[in-house]
Amino acid sequence: MADGVNPANDLAARDARGLTYPYPVPPGSGEAVAVAPGVLWMQLSMPIALNHINVYAVEDGDGWALIDTGLNIPDSRERWDALLAGPLGGRPVTRVICTHMHPDHIGLAGWLCQRFGVGLTMTRLEYVTGRMLLADTGQPAPEAGAVHYRAAGWDEAQVETYRREYGQFGRAVSPLPSGYTRMREGDRIRIGGQDWRVVVGEGHSPEHACLWREADGVVLGGDQILPKISSNVSVWPTEPEADPLGDWLASLERMKTVFPDDVLVLPSHGEPFRGVQARLDALIRGHMTALKRLEKTLREPKRAVDVFGALFARPVGDGVRGMATGEALAHLNYLLQRGRVSRTRDADGVDWWTMINEGEAA
Repeated sequence: MADGVNPANDLAARDARGLTYPYPVPPGSGEAVAVAPGVLWMQLSMPIALNHINVYAVEDGDGWALIDTGLNIPDSRERWDALLAGPLGGRPVTRVICTHMHPDHIGLAGWLCQRFGVGLTMTRLEYVTGRMLLADTGQPAPEAGAVHYRAAGWDEAQVETYRREYGQFGRAVSPLPSGYTRMREGDRIRIGGQDWRVVVGEGHSPEHACLWREADGVVLGGDQILPKISSNVSVWPTEPEADPLGDWLASLERMKTVFPDDVLVLPSHGEPFRGVQARLDALIRGHMTALKRLEKTLREPKRAVDVFGALFARPVGDGVRGMATGEALAHLNYLLQRGRVSRTRDADGVDWWTMINEGEAA
């Protein structure tokens, strides 16, 4: 990094998806890569299969506005210490902005806000949902959740695991500030003398915020537009009849009308990339293809856990069963709400899903 220019910019890589990666080499621990004027890209580790999260610092007067924060784990706090003292030059943090409320994004928001005496900026639904989930910490699992997962096809041992692991959100998230500054669709947030437009997406989380510096086409994309994986879109026990996949697809379609193709997307996972229109098309196409496979699978009655093979390229183990079940239910609810499948609950409380042939009543 020198004078805001990364030498890797001359080594731009293009992949088969039609995306270009102008910064293909990620920053190491305690390092930062300058990806746009006044914008630094940093990485924190995560102890799961998705082993990193990208966080960003945007110059804001004499200090830095931080975008997303990593998990509340010792390794992330140590890496922040190194980043703050190293590439961030000991300059103060002016504010913390979180794209959404998932633990890898807000885990250290409260810690950073308290440390620097600054405020938190989020959309309302993300902040309120995060506070709600923190309130579940240490609470017993509601019976409605057990009913939800039994209906999806979980056995009693798996339901017992749900009960045991309920309320773990707070283990990876430091207490959030008691107040926040709201951002919403269309707002323009002033950072370092420049405007960043808020573009909201739904489906992956309730009110996910992307930030777009229109002056030079830089987009802080969060989990809304990832270059190599599709964000999890799930139905959870708190809203079992939700249609997050419908919300997700509608958001992607809308973003095709919002973002020019030449923007530089700074995602939360993977490398910064150009080619947003191709990526949005691919994300939409991937789900539509999965829905077609799912419809073929449902020619015979199936439980939610029976359709994993139609939706996922790898086996579903214990560590991802909750997310896989949520994503399966998101696809099933999408078809249900459009009159393409029926759902019948048997005497054991298990839901069976079946395609509705053309001409049949729902």
